[in-house]
Amino acid sequence: MKKNMRRGVIWLGLAISAVFLYLAFREINYADLWETLQQVQIWWLAPGLVIYFGGMFVRAWRWQYLLKPLKKTSIGNLFQITMIGYMGNNVFPLRMGEVLRAVVLKRRDDISISGSLATIVVQKIFDAVVVVGFVLLNLGQLAQLPGGLSISQISGLATWAAAIFLAGLVIFVAIAMFPKPAQHLLHGIIHKILPARWRESVIQITDKFLTGLMSLRSPKDALMILLTSILVWLMETGLYWSVGRALGVDLTMGQLLLLNGVVNMVLLIPAAPGGLGTFDAAGRTMLEAYRIPAETALGYTLILRIAIWVPITLLGTLYFIREGLKWTLDVQEIQAQAEVPGSSEMKG
Repeated sequence: MKKNMRRGVIWLGLAISAVFLYLAFREINYADLWETLQQVQIWWLAPGLVIYFGGMFVRAWRWQYLLKPLKKTSIGNLFQITMIGYMGNNVFPLRMGEVLRAVVLKRRDDISISGSLATIVVQKIFDAVVVVGFVLLNLGQLAQLPGGLSISQISGLATWAAAIFLAGLVIFVAIAMFPKPAQHLLHGIIHKILPARWRESVIQITDKFLTGLMSLRSPKDALMILLTSILVWLMETGLYWSVGRALGVDLTMGQLLLLNGVVNMVLLIPAAPGGLGTFDAAGRTMLEAYRIPAETALGYTLILRIAIWVPITLLGTLYFIREGLKWTLDVQEIQAQAEVPGSSEMKG
């Protein structure tokens, strides 16, 4: 992505965040909001954070399955890399944390960037299918919520999102099941549309990407990836429950799953790092639809944001610094760091 285009996308994300921040904080009584935050029973966050970080280990376990066709690596190693990636998504624009994950994996285990990126894309598709599934499973509850057009449109968006992500998953499974025809087809397309000087390097990248999809050839591994994806998001919902207990907000499991699903669907909208604004507006809107007062709804969302953002960002930053990486927004500079050996003490 060219520098000017990248800068334009960043500014667009900031503008979108500004709009959603306005929606999140409009018509709020700040004295009541402050009183709500002062009433937080902070100890209730502890079990939620334990469950949430347990979900991060499950993410690392799932990634290990996806990486099996490329190389065997430890869960501890992948947990640290996952923390670096989440930190990157929280502080860098354009979801550069995903590139950071691939770069650090290359440094530590010499796994190709394109191959590991393929496994990351598969993770994201499974995540999206589960998140959208949370919404679809609670459509009856969603239909009963007040909120007018903004709420009623969610079911339609969820249906379309489910169709899109399931289609992507089917395509990837088909590629994994029939790698030779897929490779032949993609090579043919590359030869037709690219100049000769670029073909060899693009074909090499494509082949490594296809290798990253091979875990989907095994029905057992594919089922394991799906089940761990469900477990990941159920454990994240545990943090939503914990924040509710800390604020005295009593939500059913169905409400929590729907809240988690809708918030993460809204996070698909490009915005500033960490879903600034989009996360907050979606959380407040859903909680108000559950007939929770605006100040309590926003307070819940802010506490949830802090619980999700701060611990992972701090831990990811620690691993990032120990890895010896440079802070940069240039994707090429980030990728160049893949050739620098990682610290031996950091390998899991």
